[in-house]
Amino acid sequence: MAWIFGYGSIIWNPGFPYLERSLARAEGWKRRFWQGSTDHRGLPERPGRVVTLVRDRRESCVGLAYRVDPARARLICERLDVREKGGYQRREVELQLADSRRVQALTYVARPGNPDYLGGDRPQVLARQILQASGPSGQNWDYLQRLAQVLRDLGVDDPHVFGLESLCQRLLRGG
Repeated sequence: MAWIFGYGSIIWNPGFPYLERSLARAEGWKRRFWQGSTDHRGLPERPGRVVTLVRDRRESCVGLAYRVDPARARLICERLDVREKGGYQRREVELQLADSRRVQALTYVARPGNPDYLGGDRPQVLARQILQASGPSGQNWDYLQRLAQVLRDLGVDDPHVFGLESLCQRLLRGG
């Protein structure tokens, strides 16, 4: 696989060398804070929430596609397997790049049924959980803020992410 699709922390912290980077759209997928994090942004007794892709034919998810050196792809995937071990599985998705090219890319999706999968909930429940969680990689709130900022910087509109960010800000102000 010569392309890797990032839609969460891989957008701002790929952690691997790449030859090319492009804005990319995965049709039929949406980004949601439905995966629990007990190894990065939370702990087993207080899981955080991180994003995964959820199938939805009416939606699309915009992130970044990274073209990697095919000679290094195996090692990169092995390292990503460790990084994304908390319930994520490799999956191939079709992407449309900013220049209209279509490519197949590897991404990581947390499927329902994995031990850390939390699924959807009311926005207030998600926001409170995000604000209360912290783990070895830092506070869950920082993850949400970083994701929202990088999406804004890229010109990507994501009502789910921005809505959660706004709700968290209101809750922090006591609202």
